[in-house]
Amino acid sequence: MTRGFRTVRDGVTAFALLAVIWMIAAKLNDVSEISLAGRFRAADGDSLAIGAERMRLEGIDAPELAQTCERGGARWACGEEARRMLQGLVAADDARCAGTQRDRFQRLLVVCRAGGADLNALMVRRGMAVSYGAYGDEEAEARSRKAGLWAGSFERPRDFRDGGQDGSRSGGGRGFFGW
Repeated sequence: MTRGFRTVRDGVTAFALLAVIWMIAAKLNDVSEISLAGRFRAADGDSLAIGAERMRLEGIDAPELAQTCERGGARWACGEEARRMLQGLVAADDARCAGTQRDRFQRLLVVCRAGGADLNALMVRRGMAVSYGAYGDEEAEARSRKAGLWAGSFERPRDFRDGGQDGSRSGGGRGFFGW
């Protein structure tokens, strides 16, 4: 064998090996979508269950169930209201939620649709959830219309969770929005 032939052969072998590794990696990433329909139960404003499957609406963050907000100088149960709104949206006969990934709690991350509408986007547009990596335009719209949470002041759900739900938050209102 000549040296040139060995170099070509080694190059072809390396290329073939890389192609096989790429195909294996692509197959491992080929996660099929899980699509669910039926009687959903809203646990809060961004979490659902159907049977044993637990889901989290992707790209949004709604107030925690025990969270309260301020509007017109009075406290209101914004967490409970967010849950009621989500329950109403997923009660539609054609409601369907689909996703491919799971969060650290093994909840399926989903986008829900009904009547041709993205329900995750509706929750943000109606001011009952904030953008959490997606739906920034919908949040800007809700804020400008002073819809839902934006009609008064509230603590971002993430800050509420980080501070604990027993009222012993540190930071003196850190993360409190009063637009």
